Amino acid sequence: MRPTRLPCVTPPWCQAATCACPCDNGALALIALLPQFPPMRIALIHAMSASIPPIEAAFRRMWPEVTLMHLLDSSLATDLARDGCLTPAMTDRFLALARYAKSTGADAILFTCSAFGPCIEACARALTPTPVLKPNEAMIEEAIALTGPNGRIGLMATFAPTLTSMPPEFDAVAPDATLVQCLAESALTALNAGDLAGHNAAAAIAAGVLHDCDVIALAQFSLSQAAAEIAAATGKTVLTTPDSAVRKLRRLLLPALTA
Repeated sequence: MRPTRLPCVTPPWCQAATCACPCDNGALALIALLPQFPPMRIALIHAMSASIPPIEAAFRRMWPEVTLMHLLDSSLATDLARDGCLTPAMTDRFLALARYAKSTGADAILFTCSAFGPCIEACARALTPTPVLKPNEAMIEEAIALTGPNGRIGLMATFAPTLTSMPPEFDAVAPDATLVQCLAESALTALNAGDLAGHNAAAAIAAGVLHDCDVIALAQFSLSQAAAEIAAATGKTVLTTPDSAVRKLRRLLLPALTA
Protein backbone atom coordinates (compact mmCIF):
# COMPACT_ATOMS: atom_id res chain seq x y z
CA MET A 1 0.00 0.00 0.00
CA ARG A 2 1.32 3.40 -0.92
CA PRO A 3 1.58 5.76 2.09
CA THR A 4 -0.93 8.62 2.14
CA ARG A 5 0.55 12.04 1.46
CA LEU A 6 -0.07 14.76 4.00
CA PRO A 7 -1.86 17.90 2.81
CA CYS A 8 0.51 20.75 2.03
CA VAL A 9 0.67 23.25 4.89
CA THR A 10 2.33 26.03 2.88
CA PRO A 11 0.74 28.52 0.46
CA PRO A 12 -0.28 27.23 -2.99
CA TRP A 13 2.26 29.49 -4.62
CA CYS A 14 5.15 27.66 -2.89
CA GLN A 15 4.42 24.38 -4.64
CA ALA A 16 7.14 24.51 -7.25
CA ALA A 17 9.28 21.63 -8.42
CA THR A 18 11.19 21.71 -5.13
CA CYS A 19 8.04 21.41 -2.99
CA ALA A 20 6.66 17.95 -2.19
CA CYS A 21 4.18 16.89 0.47
CA PRO A 22 4.60 16.55 3.39
CA CYS A 23 5.74 20.07 2.72
CA ASP A 24 8.93 20.15 4.75
CA ASN A 25 11.04 22.45 2.59
CA GLY A 26 8.81 24.25 0.12
CA ALA A 27 8.46 27.46 2.11
CA LEU A 28 12.02 27.75 3.40
CA ALA A 29 13.21 29.88 0.47
CA LEU A 30 10.42 32.36 1.17
CA ILE A 31 11.89 33.20 4.57
CA ALA A 32 14.52 35.23 2.75
CA LEU A 33 11.74 37.53 1.49
CA LEU A 34 10.65 38.51 5.00
CA PRO A 35 12.09 41.50 6.90
CA GLN A 36 15.25 40.53 8.72
CA PHE A 37 14.66 40.10 12.44
CA PRO A 38 16.67 38.24 15.08
CA PRO A 39 16.11 34.48 14.71
CA MET A 40 13.18 33.08 16.63
CA ARG A 41 14.11 31.00 19.65
CA ILE A 42 12.35 27.72 20.38
CA ALA A 43 12.87 26.15 23.78
CA LEU A 44 12.88 22.35 23.77
CA ILE A 45 12.32 20.63 27.10
CA HIS A 46 13.26 16.95 27.33
CA ALA A 47 12.91 14.06 29.77
CA MET A 48 15.15 11.78 27.69
CA SER A 49 18.40 12.64 25.93
CA ALA A 50 17.32 10.33 23.09
CA SER A 51 14.66 12.88 22.14
CA ILE A 52 17.24 15.52 21.21
CA PRO A 53 18.68 14.16 17.94
CA PRO A 54 15.28 13.55 16.27
CA ILE A 55 13.93 17.04 16.95
CA GLU A 56 17.20 18.68 15.95
CA ALA A 57 17.11 16.74 12.69
CA ALA A 58 13.52 17.82 12.03
CA PHE A 59 14.37 21.49 12.55
CA ARG A 60 17.44 21.20 10.31
CA ARG A 61 15.27 19.86 7.49
CA MET A 62 12.20 22.02 7.95
CA TRP A 63 13.17 25.26 9.72
CA PRO A 64 16.95 25.64 9.95
CA GLU A 65 16.87 29.40 10.58
CA VAL A 66 15.37 29.06 14.05
CA THR A 67 17.52 29.15 17.20
CA LEU A 68 17.08 26.13 19.48
CA MET A 69 17.77 25.92 23.18
CA HIS A 70 17.59 22.64 25.12
CA LEU A 71 16.63 21.85 28.69
CA LEU A 72 17.05 18.24 29.84
CA ASP A 73 15.86 16.75 33.12
CA SER A 74 16.54 13.05 32.82
CA SER A 75 14.96 12.36 36.22
CA LEU A 76 11.45 13.20 35.01
CA ALA A 77 10.81 9.83 33.37
CA THR A 78 12.40 7.80 36.15
CA ASP A 79 10.46 9.68 38.82
CA LEU A 80 7.20 9.16 36.93
CA ALA A 81 7.93 5.44 36.65
CA ARG A 82 8.69 5.35 40.38
CA ASP A 83 5.56 7.27 41.44
CA GLY A 84 3.23 5.56 38.99
CA CYS A 85 1.22 8.71 38.31
CA LEU A 86 1.61 12.44 37.76
CA THR A 87 1.74 14.40 41.00
CA PRO A 88 1.35 18.09 41.92
CA ALA A 89 5.08 18.14 42.62
CA MET A 90 5.74 16.99 39.05
CA THR A 91 3.54 19.78 37.71
CA ASP A 92 5.52 22.29 39.77
CA ARG A 93 8.74 21.01 38.22
CA PHE A 94 7.32 21.46 34.73
CA LEU A 95 6.19 24.98 35.54
CA ALA A 96 9.66 25.83 36.79
CA LEU A 97 11.24 24.50 33.59
CA ALA A 98 8.78 26.34 31.36
CA ARG A 99 9.16 29.64 33.20
CA TYR A 100 12.93 29.40 32.98
CA ALA A 101 12.71 28.68 29.25
CA LYS A 102 10.47 31.70 28.76
CA SER A 103 12.87 33.88 30.75
CA THR A 104 15.61 33.16 28.21
CA GLY A 105 13.57 34.85 25.49
CA ALA A 106 11.89 31.82 23.97
CA ASP A 107 9.19 32.61 21.40
CA ALA A 108 7.65 29.17 21.91
CA ILE A 109 8.18 26.07 24.02
CA LEU A 110 7.96 22.49 22.82
CA PHE A 111 8.01 19.64 25.31
CA THR A 112 9.33 16.40 23.86
CA CYS A 113 8.28 14.13 26.73
CA SER A 114 5.07 12.33 25.83
CA ALA A 115 3.84 10.99 29.17
CA PHE A 116 3.28 14.35 30.91
CA GLY A 117 0.27 15.86 29.13
CA PRO A 118 -1.52 17.41 32.16
CA CYS A 119 1.73 18.99 33.39
CA ILE A 120 2.32 20.58 29.99
CA GLU A 121 -1.27 21.82 29.82
CA ALA A 122 -0.65 23.61 33.13
CA CYS A 123 2.42 25.28 31.59
CA ALA A 124 0.42 26.38 28.55
CA ARG A 125 -2.19 28.03 30.78
CA ALA A 126 0.45 29.75 32.89
CA LEU A 127 2.42 31.15 29.94
CA THR A 128 -0.40 32.29 27.66
CA PRO A 129 -0.06 33.75 25.01
CA THR A 130 3.34 32.11 24.42
CA PRO A 131 2.78 28.92 22.41
CA VAL A 132 3.49 25.88 24.59
CA LEU A 133 3.07 22.61 22.71
CA LYS A 134 2.64 19.12 23.97
CA PRO A 135 4.82 16.75 21.96
CA ASN A 136 1.91 14.89 20.39
CA GLU A 137 -0.75 17.51 19.75
CA ALA A 138 0.33 18.37 16.22
CA MET A 139 0.69 14.70 15.27
CA ILE A 140 -2.77 13.94 16.64
CA GLU A 141 -4.23 16.75 14.53
CA GLU A 142 -2.52 15.41 11.42
CA ALA A 143 -3.62 11.84 12.12
CA ILE A 144 -7.26 12.88 12.42
CA ALA A 145 -6.94 15.00 9.27
CA LEU A 146 -5.74 11.93 7.36
CA THR A 147 -8.17 9.34 8.73
CA GLY A 148 -11.22 11.39 9.56
CA PRO A 149 -13.02 11.41 12.91
CA ASN A 150 -13.83 7.68 12.73
CA GLY A 151 -10.42 6.44 11.63
CA ARG A 152 -8.42 3.54 12.96
CA ILE A 153 -5.08 4.82 14.27
CA GLY A 154 -2.17 2.75 15.44
CA LEU A 155 -0.53 4.35 18.48
CA MET A 156 2.97 3.08 19.14
CA ALA A 157 5.23 3.79 22.12
CA THR A 158 8.27 2.32 23.83
CA PHE A 159 7.56 3.87 27.28
CA ALA A 160 4.45 2.36 28.86
CA PRO A 161 3.11 5.49 30.66
CA THR A 162 2.77 7.20 27.27
CA LEU A 163 -0.01 4.77 26.36
CA THR A 164 -1.88 5.92 29.46
CA SER A 165 -1.50 9.67 28.95
CA MET A 166 -2.08 9.90 25.19
CA PRO A 167 -5.49 8.30 24.55
CA PRO A 168 -7.35 11.13 26.36
CA GLU A 169 -5.61 13.57 24.00
CA PHE A 170 -7.03 11.69 21.00
CA ASP A 171 -10.46 11.48 22.67
CA ALA A 172 -10.52 15.25 23.10
CA VAL A 173 -10.07 15.75 19.33
CA ALA A 174 -11.87 12.73 17.85
CA PRO A 175 -13.83 10.70 20.42
CA ASP A 176 -15.06 8.27 17.74
CA ALA A 177 -11.60 7.36 16.47
CA THR A 178 -10.33 3.87 17.25
CA LEU A 179 -6.87 3.60 18.82
CA VAL A 180 -4.89 0.38 18.50
CA GLN A 181 -2.07 0.51 21.03
CA CYS A 182 1.33 -1.07 20.57
CA LEU A 183 4.08 -1.12 23.21
CA ALA A 184 7.62 -1.94 22.07
CA GLU A 185 9.53 -2.03 25.35
CA SER A 186 12.38 -4.03 23.87
CA ALA A 187 13.05 -1.17 21.47
CA LEU A 188 13.58 1.22 24.37
CA THR A 189 15.87 -1.28 26.07
CA ALA A 190 17.99 -1.39 22.92
CA LEU A 191 18.02 2.40 22.62
CA ASN A 192 19.10 2.83 26.24
CA ALA A 193 21.97 0.46 25.51
CA GLY A 194 23.08 2.61 22.59
CA ASP A 195 21.84 0.19 19.94
CA LEU A 196 19.88 2.37 17.50
CA ALA A 197 19.74 -0.34 14.84
CA GLY A 198 18.35 -2.78 17.40
CA HIS A 199 15.81 -0.18 18.51
CA ASN A 200 14.60 0.37 14.96
CA ALA A 201 14.42 -3.35 14.19
CA ALA A 202 12.49 -4.13 17.38
CA ALA A 203 10.04 -1.29 16.67
CA ALA A 204 9.44 -2.54 13.12
CA ILE A 205 8.71 -6.05 14.38
CA ALA A 206 6.33 -4.80 17.08
CA ALA A 207 4.47 -2.65 14.54
CA GLY A 208 3.21 -5.79 12.80
CA VAL A 209 0.11 -5.75 15.03
CA LEU A 210 -0.88 -2.42 13.46
CA HIS A 211 -1.26 -3.83 9.94
CA ASP A 212 -5.01 -3.07 9.77
CA CYS A 213 -4.75 0.58 10.86
CA ASP A 214 -5.28 3.54 8.56
CA VAL A 215 -2.20 5.36 9.85
CA ILE A 216 0.47 4.76 12.49
CA ALA A 217 1.35 7.49 14.98
CA LEU A 218 4.70 7.21 16.78
CA ALA A 219 4.12 8.60 20.24
CA GLN A 220 7.69 9.48 21.22
CA PHE A 221 10.36 11.66 19.71
CA SER A 222 12.97 8.93 20.13
CA LEU A 223 10.73 6.45 18.30
CA SER A 224 10.70 8.65 15.20
CA GLN A 225 14.14 7.28 14.38
CA ALA A 226 12.43 4.01 13.42
CA ALA A 227 9.84 5.63 11.15
CA ALA A 228 11.33 4.41 7.87
CA GLU A 229 11.64 0.82 9.12
CA ILE A 230 8.08 0.83 10.47
CA ALA A 231 6.70 2.22 7.21
CA ALA A 232 8.60 -0.40 5.21
CA ALA A 233 7.39 -3.22 7.47
CA THR A 234 3.73 -2.19 7.47
CA GLY A 235 3.16 -0.30 4.22
CA LYS A 236 1.34 2.36 6.23
CA THR A 237 1.67 6.11 6.51
CA VAL A 238 3.76 6.80 9.61
CA LEU A 239 3.48 10.11 11.46
CA THR A 240 6.20 11.29 13.83
CA THR A 241 6.01 13.78 16.64
CA PRO A 242 9.09 15.84 15.63
CA ASP A 243 7.99 16.53 12.05
CA SER A 244 4.39 17.29 13.01
CA ALA A 245 5.50 19.59 15.83
CA VAL A 246 7.86 21.60 13.63
CA ARG A 247 5.14 22.03 11.01
CA LYS A 248 2.74 23.37 13.64
CA LEU A 249 5.27 25.71 15.24
CA ARG A 250 6.10 27.14 11.83
CA ARG A 251 2.40 27.75 11.14
CA LEU A 252 1.97 29.47 14.51
CA LEU A 253 5.07 31.65 14.39
CA LEU A 254 5.38 32.31 10.65
CA PRO A 255 1.76 32.82 9.58
CA ALA A 256 2.82 34.92 6.58
CA LEU A 257 4.29 31.75 5.02
CA THR A 258 1.42 29.42 5.80
CA ALA A 259 -1.71 31.59 5.56
